[in-house]
Amino acid sequence: MYTNLNNLLSKAEDLNYTIGAFNTHNLEMLPDIIRGAKEMGAPVIVQASAGTAEYIGYDVMVAVVKTMAEKYMVDVCLHLDHARNLEDIEKAIEAGFTSVMFDGSNLSFKENILKTKQVVEFAHERNVSVEGEIGTIGGTEEGISTTSDDILYTNPDDAVYFVEKTNVDALAVAIGTNHGQYRSKTEVNIPLLKKIYDKVNVPLVVHGGTGIKEEDYPDLINNGIRKFNVGTELNVRWNELVRKELDESKVNRSIRYNVIPGNTKVKDIVKEKIGLFMNLNTPLK
Repeated sequence: MYTNLNNLLSKAEDLNYTIGAFNTHNLEMLPDIIRGAKEMGAPVIVQASAGTAEYIGYDVMVAVVKTMAEKYMVDVCLHLDHARNLEDIEKAIEAGFTSVMFDGSNLSFKENILKTKQVVEFAHERNVSVEGEIGTIGGTEEGISTTSDDILYTNPDDAVYFVEKTNVDALAVAIGTNHGQYRSKTEVNIPLLKKIYDKVNVPLVVHGGTGIKEEDYPDLINNGIRKFNVGTELNVRWNELVRKELDESKVNRSIRYNVIPGNTKVKDIVKEKIGLFMNLNTPLK
């Protein structure tokens, strides 16, 4: 079923698991994200930056994801990731995306609330879910860049106020993760996450998932993380395999043979992550 974020996250909260939100960086890798979820019998969030959505075509993404969700009987949400331009959000919603993220982390707290609230009102009228963000996440991804001097951890009391004033459906929190990190792993601030989870009544989101240690997954899930973003790992591994194929390929070989290994790797990563995200070794809440 082609659905919005709210529907997926409410089920995840009930059964204490998290849903993989996988960034597609081109049209080629997108189908195998959904195929991976189908093979695992799990819901999935396909997400893209505004740049990727513009490159593929907003309406093309909607058509592909909606068709595959219905064909494979998989619950799929199509999410616009880290949008800072309200025009991009409007374009995604009008094209048929079921979820959007307004990233106001570069704004003052008051302006973040005002603009996020504006997005929520527009989106909710159209049955589209909204993710907001409090605090700043390190690293660089798709033009969103934050230096170490700019990183600001999420304040639990600010998070409560933000959620109450904006009515967001999900909240991205800054607990030490970094965008674009894949050569090393970060130390996430679990005690801070626990404080946020105790106070905030909406599902929580972690960004920069590639840089998180797998042994930390259960603590994250058991403390409210219901959407787990993975983007860099897919991008890096796809590029590695496709580059190898291109280097070894004859120029008259069909291009599909060069990208299929990258697509297959994407599906393998999606399946592996979903297996961990289901949190099967932890009792139900």
